[in-house]
Amino acid sequence: MDIRNVAPTAVGDDATAYLAIELSGSNWLVGVRQPGRQAVSRHRLAPLDVVGRVGVVDGARASGAGRVVCVYEAGRDGFWLQRWLEEQGIECLVMEPASLPVDRRARRAKTDRLDVDALLRSLVGWLSGDAGACRMVRVPSREREDLRRTHRERQALIKERVRLVNRIKGLLASVGVAGFEPLRRAAGSALAELRGADGRRLPPALRRDVERCLQRVCLLKEQIAAVEAERDAAVCEPAAGDVEAVKIAQLMQVRSIGVQTATLLVREVFWRSFDNRRCLAGYVGLTGTPFNSGGRIREQGISKAGNPRARTAMIEAAWLWLRYQPDSKLSQWYRERVGTAAGRIRRITIVALARKLLIALWRFLQHGVIPEGAVLKSA
Repeated sequence: MDIRNVAPTAVGDDATAYLAIELSGSNWLVGVRQPGRQAVSRHRLAPLDVVGRVGVVDGARASGAGRVVCVYEAGRDGFWLQRWLEEQGIECLVMEPASLPVDRRARRAKTDRLDVDALLRSLVGWLSGDAGACRMVRVPSREREDLRRTHRERQALIKERVRLVNRIKGLLASVGVAGFEPLRRAAGSALAELRGADGRRLPPALRRDVERCLQRVCLLKEQIAAVEAERDAAVCEPAAGDVEAVKIAQLMQVRSIGVQTATLLVREVFWRSFDNRRCLAGYVGLTGTPFNSGGRIREQGISKAGNPRARTAMIEAAWLWLRYQPDSKLSQWYRERVGTAAGRIRRITIVALARKLLIALWRFLQHGVIPEGAVLKSA
C-alpha cells in the first residue's frame, strides 16, 4: 500500500458532489452528498453493476455539481474501480482503511450505512484541507502493478512449499521418522525405504498421503524456477520503459544484496520518491511509536504501518549485511551497541540496523553515495 504524500487541496463545498462506495461481495452501497446539502442519499447496487454506477454519477452531475469526487477503501478489489472511474472522467480517490477515525466505545456499531457516512465525512474533511481526516493511497499504473506480480508470486509459492514440507515432516514424525528432507532430489525413492521407529514400513494410507505431498512439492519447485527465470529476465533484458530495472541492477552491485531483495525493494519501495528519510522509514513501517502522556513514558516499538513485504525484506537484508559487510560502519555500529548480548537485544537492534540500511540504500540509489565502509561486487 502506497500512502499519498501530497497535502490535500481545499475546495469549495458549494460546487462539489461527494460519493462514497462501500464494497462487499454481496452488494455495494453508494452514498451521495449533493453540493450545498448535508443530507446523504444512498443507493444499493449489485457488485460490478456498471450501469448503476454510471446512473448514480449522472444523477450527481445533474444536480449542478461542477465537480464529482468519489472515494472507496483500499482492499480486496484493488484499484480497477478507481482506474475505470478515472477513464469515465470521474475523480476517484482510494482511502487507507486504517486511517479512518473510529468510535472508541467497547461495543461499536458497524453497518454499511455507518461506514458510508464515515467515508463521506473523511473525504469532505480531507478535501477541505484537513490532512488528519484520513490518508489516501497512491494508485500505481497497470504496468507498474503488473511488474510486482513476479516477486509476490514467488513469495506465495515459497510459503506454500514451506507448508507442504512441514506437513510431510509432521506426518512422518507421527510414526517416529526423523531426518527426512522432502526437498532433496531423491526424496521419492528414499520414501519407499523408510521405516518407522518400530522397524515397520509406513502404513499404506500414510505413504500415499506423503507421496501426493511430494508430487505437489515437485510442482512447486518447477513453478518457483519458472518465476525466478522471469524475474531474472526482467532485470537482464528489461522491457521498454522499465526504468526500475536500472535501479535493480544498481542495487545488486552492493555485496549482500541479491536479485530477489533488490527486485522487491525497488518494485515495492524505491520506485517512488520520498521527501526525506522519515517519510521513507514511515512507508516501510520502521518508525517508532512513543507513548508519552502525563507521567507515562514508554516506547511501543515500530509502527508496522507500512509495506509488510518491504519490512520483512529489510530485516533479512540487515542480517545478511552483518555477514557479508562486516567492516562497514553500519556493522560496526551494530556490534558496538549489542556487544556480547543475545536474544531480545539483538532482535531489537537488528530492526534499528534495518532502518539505517534502508536509508543508506536509498541514498545510494538517489545520489550514488556508497554506504561507508561497504564493498561493491566485482565486475
